[in-house]
Amino acid sequence: MGLLSEGSPLSWEETKVLADHVREHGVNQFINLYHRLKDRQGDILKWGDEVEYIIVKFDEKHKVARVALIAQDLLAQLNEKEMADPKGVKSLWRPEYGAYMIEGTPGKPFGGLMAHFNLVEANMRYRREEVTELLAKDECVMSITNFPRLGSPNFTYPLAQPRPEDPLSSARSLYFPDEAIFPGHPRFKTLTRNIRMRRGEKVSIKLKVFKDAKTKLPVEGAPPGEPDVVLLDAMGFGMGCCCLQLTFQACNITEARRLYDQLAPLCPIMLALTAASPIYRGYLTESDCRWNVISSSVDCRTEEERGLAPLENQKFRIAKSRYDSIDSYLSPEGAKYNDVPITYDEQVYNRLVEGGIDHLLAQHVAHLFIRDTVSLFSEKVHQNDNEDTDHFENIQSTNWQTMRFKPPPPNSSIGWRVEFRPCEAQISDFENAAIVCFVVLLTRVILSYQLNFLTPISKVDENMQTAQKRDACRAEKFWFRKSSKTTEQRAAQAQAKGGLHINGWQTPEAAENGNGTATNGNGNGNEDEKEEEPLNNGTSAKMNGHENGHSRKAQTNGTSNGTLNGGSTTSTSTNGVDSDHTDTDDEENELFQLLTINEIFNGKSNVFPGLVPLIRSYLQSMEVDTDTHCTIEQYLRFIEKRAAGELITTATWMRQQVLNHPDYKQDSVVTEGINYDMLKLIQGIQEGKHVEPALLGQGYHSKTKTKDFIPPALQKQLAKNGCCEDNDK
Repeated sequence: MGLLSEGSPLSWEETKVLADHVREHGVNQFINLYHRLKDRQGDILKWGDEVEYIIVKFDEKHKVARVALIAQDLLAQLNEKEMADPKGVKSLWRPEYGAYMIEGTPGKPFGGLMAHFNLVEANMRYRREEVTELLAKDECVMSITNFPRLGSPNFTYPLAQPRPEDPLSSARSLYFPDEAIFPGHPRFKTLTRNIRMRRGEKVSIKLKVFKDAKTKLPVEGAPPGEPDVVLLDAMGFGMGCCCLQLTFQACNITEARRLYDQLAPLCPIMLALTAASPIYRGYLTESDCRWNVISSSVDCRTEEERGLAPLENQKFRIAKSRYDSIDSYLSPEGAKYNDVPITYDEQVYNRLVEGGIDHLLAQHVAHLFIRDTVSLFSEKVHQNDNEDTDHFENIQSTNWQTMRFKPPPPNSSIGWRVEFRPCEAQISDFENAAIVCFVVLLTRVILSYQLNFLTPISKVDENMQTAQKRDACRAEKFWFRKSSKTTEQRAAQAQAKGGLHINGWQTPEAAENGNGTATNGNGNGNEDEKEEEPLNNGTSAKMNGHENGHSRKAQTNGTSNGTLNGGSTTSTSTNGVDSDHTDTDDEENELFQLLTINEIFNGKSNVFPGLVPLIRSYLQSMEVDTDTHCTIEQYLRFIEKRAAGELITTATWMRQQVLNHPDYKQDSVVTEGINYDMLKLIQGIQEGKHVEPALLGQGYHSKTKTKDFIPPALQKQLAKNGCCEDNDK
């Protein structure tokens, strides 16, 4: 959910007076942080997932399912393990916006061993079991994106009613009671109140209803003149949704900026693939995804900023909500694809440039800082700009975009990171683990093959809207960059070249080329005994996505990493301003074509090889133990089948459950009975008691060999290299 500062929240009147104060000091904090850490090098690959969950209570007697407002008490119990043994826990738990929501992450980040992919699903399963043990028999933890009847009458347990006329209510919603907002931290109700007050009115989220044969118009609560609109009027309708997010640590700032850019065009593609939320306030809608709902739910722009009134009291016309897709690329090679005019605070931009920040990064930060703070605590007003970063994070963490560029925290071992934010939560741990591992593998392919997915921002924006349409995964086409011969040659050369070290995952050729590390030299053919090369601290040749320098000058993504294999290298650029990545594609070949999700993931002849085949090509040169290989292959099969339409998205499955239910009246309404039966089916799926072939195929979700620990041989190798991370705890 973002920065959770402790303290006493200020009123909106007090907060808005301090907007320029927060902006000024936030910029200074970023400049100071940047100069302290801009030359940081050699951070190893670490990555982790965040899964958000909803707690559901079933009333079997009356066939009713409601959200259970127990997150605060549940978190208190879940956090006891962390408090007792912070370094030894297998999971971490944090609050989310809803009083019925919790967020779970691994206790420690995963790293660069291939075997780490085999830990993800087991850890997700552990998290689910950990929560389940604390629940009553009629309660269930679910990784569903949206509770289908959120905002319908009596959707909470205990029952709570909205108070739209109560001046003390944070939401003032017709449908979403304040009791459904997490009460354990003041940030959530403060954000709700301040976004509404800054906007000058309640938020307005409008979704087109799915028109069936007997759909009644106007829809209950529809705005005047818009009879087919399902209206949602509170932050909770968006921030009360769940998602699946990933964060990656890069080896340096340049690599972080490149990953940010290369992953951004893939955000709408992954959103379409993971679509899981077609029902809002008990109505089937024309949308399959949560994105625009959340975007509108935190849209604090005034009428002036939205272009509905002349600019008098505000500085800018602002095209998007503070929750939306990115507006600009950060790497030099991405600059020419910033084809949409970007609004930014010129005063902030000039201060950043004067402070030594390059144009692209200064533009990015100055764009974030057109937003006012909407949550401020009295204890955090006055800070030391040389040491603190709370004012910067205050603005940064309330710009919720598809990608987030994350500087290292002060006084921390954590490096430059990027966060991948578009994916919807899936029903099962298998699905969520498959999505996570697929995206992580994709980052390795991008870096090792130096792939280029850059697409004009205008087309990425268009793709974001396309991705949310009904059944977009099978029915729509998306702008995507065509592959060129040069790109394909890079992939082939990278696969064939001996001595590659790809983000610390060593190829067999590298081990045989005399770099001092033996890999499975016993010749017994037992893949479980293969030893993987762990990630290094960056002082050797094993850099994130670059080769070892035996055959030519070692590359370190545009920055020097000191001595490589006993030889020195001179940096050709610094701090992410320039890049050693040279796109040699002819400009006339930089074309973009409308492709289906199937063509993007599985390939189209003479256009694009496909994301899944590219990952398989990459994996052919990697040392992978048998169990991990089996697990990854199951994930890739699942991804390719869903992309091909052989398996359907969660959103399509949910639609089918409603449309085919015996109680459905062809009126677009998801009744309490339909909702109950569907959620009961979901409970059976996630517990492995019910097989749903349309979603997962026959038994796919039970065929991985996921483990809670790394095999002993790999642990031994980690320990020998001084890199043991105790992943078996």
